[in-house]
Amino acid sequence: MPTRRSFLQTSVVTAASLAAASRAVAADGQKLVIGVIGPGGMGSNHLRLLSARKDIEIAYGCDVDTLKLDKASKTVETAMGKAPKAVKDMRQIYDDKKVDAVFIATPDHWHAPATILGLDAGKHVYVEKPCSHNIREGRLMIEAQKRSGKVLQVGTQSRSTPTVKEAIDRLAGGEIGDVLTTRVWNSQLRGNIGKLKPSKPPETLDFDTWCGPAPLVDYRANLLPGRWRWFKGFGAGDIANDGVHDLDVALWGLGVTTHPSRVACFAGKYFFDDDQEWPDTQNALFEYDLDGKKKQLVFEQRIWSPYVQEDYENGCAWFGTKGVLICGHTVGWKMYGPKNKLIAEKKGYVDLPAHHTNFFANIRGEQKQLNAPIEVGHLSASLCHLANISHLLGGRSLDFDPKGE
Repeated sequence: MPTRRSFLQTSVVTAASLAAASRAVAADGQKLVIGVIGPGGMGSNHLRLLSARKDIEIAYGCDVDTLKLDKASKTVETAMGKAPKAVKDMRQIYDDKKVDAVFIATPDHWHAPATILGLDAGKHVYVEKPCSHNIREGRLMIEAQKRSGKVLQVGTQSRSTPTVKEAIDRLAGGEIGDVLTTRVWNSQLRGNIGKLKPSKPPETLDFDTWCGPAPLVDYRANLLPGRWRWFKGFGAGDIANDGVHDLDVALWGLGVTTHPSRVACFAGKYFFDDDQEWPDTQNALFEYDLDGKKKQLVFEQRIWSPYVQEDYENGCAWFGTKGVLICGHTVGWKMYGPKNKLIAEKKGYVDLPAHHTNFFANIRGEQKQLNAPIEVGHLSASLCHLANISHLLGGRSLDFDPKGE
């Protein structure tokens, strides 16, 4: 039985040898064969939508929790008439030459390792946000995608949402003038996870493999499901959970394609008295140097405040020299001009199926533009990591080299 530490070391060699043997892109009319790794949480949303598609075959479900795995298998069998092969080890999917692509919806600390292993095994990859658990991982993912030549889509689905794309097009078209700053807010009420002592993991859960590349810790009941996001070894706080969606949209509208040069963040636990390790209140400032011209992004987080701002619970606002555009990426947007006159508005909800379709169309060669490539996902995830670094250093202002990272 291999140790969890040898998992990645041995898998890299195996995956590299499989890359050349991976099957070619599916021919016209041929279903793409996929595996879903981590079918609980957001993965269950992917599974439900993917199971309704006629152009794919879900051949594998993979999870270290047998309860989630059994539930995922039944979902697929009910929708598609055939249950996928249920496995606990993702390497079994990567070893299968018939598999074209994988969806990775694991906890954050597994995103980069699972993606890199998949790409090196010759698989196309759709990975949930944030794409990485630290900045270095993001760069390694970019390098893995380039050497594999495979399609790598990041799960920031606003990039495929028509309503949001129209708002960005209006910004790029100069309808509010020169956009100099953007403000992002992540405001909602999260739950108190309590203070619990270590306990024995459920018998259905392989907790050692769940920890995987992260430091092995004692299990406790307020870690799962989903609350791992508030622990440093496995997530990066709500800034990298919901916040990264709005940061990604804000960057898109601001028109920057590089990292910031300066970062400062003040944050802390102002509300919750529990085991959460990341801030419930966070304010970060990012400054960009663009060939001598500066732009600014401001991020605000209050995960104890269930009140809308600018008509949206979570959202962003772009401030131009001739107006402002305010967007709640899951709801719609409003654009104001001189004298605060409402110029245009649009309602519309986030389009996850469109993001799936863009991924598959790029695999088949039907489209040549991926809506959320890894280079884009790396920029938005890095904002979360940079803000957290500043916070962990006591709010120190950081100078950052965008090219050298």
